[in-house]
Amino acid sequence: MTGRIQFWFEFASTYSYLSAMRIEDAAARHGVAVDWQPFLLGPIFAAQGWDNSPFNIYPAKGRYMWRDMERLCAARDLPFVRPDPFPQNGLMAARLALVAKQQGRIGPFVRAVYAAQFGRGLPISDAGVLAECWCAAGLQATLIQDASAPETKAALRAQSDKAQKLDLFGAPSFIAGDELFWGDDRLDEALMHAASI
Repeated sequence: MTGRIQFWFEFASTYSYLSAMRIEDAAARHGVAVDWQPFLLGPIFAAQGWDNSPFNIYPAKGRYMWRDMERLCAARDLPFVRPDPFPQNGLMAARLALVAKQQGRIGPFVRAVYAAQFGRGLPISDAGVLAECWCAAGLQATLIQDASAPETKAALRAQSDKAQKLDLFGAPSFIAGDELFWGDDRLDEALMHAASI
């Protein structure tokens, strides 16, 4: 691999679903390694005075996003079901993603969670749903307990702090070198930049 890209994602983010399902294949074509970075948008939104997703706060924006997701998922042959409620609580999923990262299985786990949430409309705060995703990613059942460990909770808080210091304001976000790219529609540009440095 010649380059590296940080992929900052939030499990409640619809457009992060699109990126998560294609980033590894796209990165491989560019010879770029993917560094998966789960974080929570809640603290970032709160700092902007929002107590909800902007897609809920601004109904016209929300209607557009849902229709856009339908179009994009159809074009990419991805299943799409609007989860209810939206946004989902991705706290435990994000903690588990950090454990999966330590085990070298973060990509398969993240894709399984996104597929459950946006592909089947399942609640990703449900322990049973997450256990199914965990097993689908080839992870040992005993490791799921590590999500509640104090060090895992602290690691996720540190992720959110780092995201704020990087001036991230949404997901998905990609960092290649010193450049920030925001949105699934900027993934290819981000990969090209990562491959050039």
